[in-house]
Amino acid sequence: MHSYKTSRICPREINVEVADGVIESVSFSGGCDGNLKALSKLVEGRTVDEVAPLLEHNDCKGRGTSCAAQMVAALREAQRAG
Repeated sequence: MHSYKTSRICPREINVEVADGVIESVSFSGGCDGNLKALSKLVEGRTVDEVAPLLEHNDCKGRGTSCAAQMVAALREAQRAG
């Protein structure tokens, strides 16, 4: 399990598991519970390289980032950590 501390979004932390480039699990601490559970379900079982281009540049309320964008950062960090 890899923990990622967020900034400028509602969730405080994102926990991800990535094995061989495949997303095994994603969970958020805080934020919009239903939406973030749905986002997690949509990406689990897919590769980081598949979901990253779709989500990494999403913006929430002019913050320059979003839950989806920071989830991609967490996934990439976990993938690099191996």
